[in-house]
Amino acid sequence: MSAAEGAVAASDDDALYVLTAALLTPAQFPSVLGDDYPAACAALRLEPYAEGYGLVLGQDGTGARWTVVVDDVSLVAVAIASWDCGMEYDLSPDERSVVSALPGWPLAVATAAPGIPAPHDPAPEEGSPAPLAPPDGNAWGPAQRRLGADMVALQWNEWRARMGDEGAGSTAGTEAGDGGGTTTETGAEVGGGVGEGEGGNEGGNEGGGASEVTGSDPYEGVRRALKELGEYVAEAPPVGRVRSSFAGGEARMLRADGPGWSLVARTDDMAFVLLDDEPHEVLPVTRGPKLPALLESLDAMAVRPS
Repeated sequence: MSAAEGAVAASDDDALYVLTAALLTPAQFPSVLGDDYPAACAALRLEPYAEGYGLVLGQDGTGARWTVVVDDVSLVAVAIASWDCGMEYDLSPDERSVVSALPGWPLAVATAAPGIPAPHDPAPEEGSPAPLAPPDGNAWGPAQRRLGADMVALQWNEWRARMGDEGAGSTAGTEAGDGGGTTTETGAEVGGGVGEGEGGNEGGNEGGGASEVTGSDPYEGVRRALKELGEYVAEAPPVGRVRSSFAGGEARMLRADGPGWSLVARTDDMAFVLLDDEPHEVLPVTRGPKLPALLESLDAMAVRPS
């Protein structure tokens, strides 16, 4: 994406050269920031207002990285939609819409504004917060786990094809509510790398194949995640823990997170779970007799993009 010169300040050094943007709303937020909307807002020292925010990532005239938070969510949404369609859009938020300007970027951005110094963190000022930074692509933890789940959702057809017809049966992974059903093949690997921002928050794919059997049972974590998802249905979790988006036809794509786990599922198909305790592993959950009802209940209580 080419940089769009969107001035949100008067002087050349203070003007923001916009590189990309993201939404921070209950139904759509960079999952790298947290398991739910309040956690994502807290990571940026923001109040979790229901209307949400727009995040504008860019460089000032000295090349310093800045994340500008604005309350004009519609403007940022239009810009993202235009860029996704390959159209140019000059995202220039009004100064009156600026909520805060935070040093650094929480997401990895592959582009840079032309004609100014290379991206770098601004010089620290006394009392200012540490610059935001994307997670380490060589590590594995909650942020990388959530980004990996985002990647599976974005590339659902590719990941689903690896399962073949097994996803409808009971030979791979475990069924929802199943007390057993583990296998030695725990699914494909997902990389720990981080891609380019919202419209690009992806972990790199290290390829498929079965993981080595280590003696531990990764599906203990899967069963725990499914149990906690059932508890979400009984008692609503913090907003944004379960999100629903269009997946084609009448199906919905579900993304859910919890302590140490992330789930991706289609309401008309199977599910995949990623765990903090199983680095880079994507663990399949077969359709079985119990998963459809769980997914239907989760979709009914999930937040959806407006």
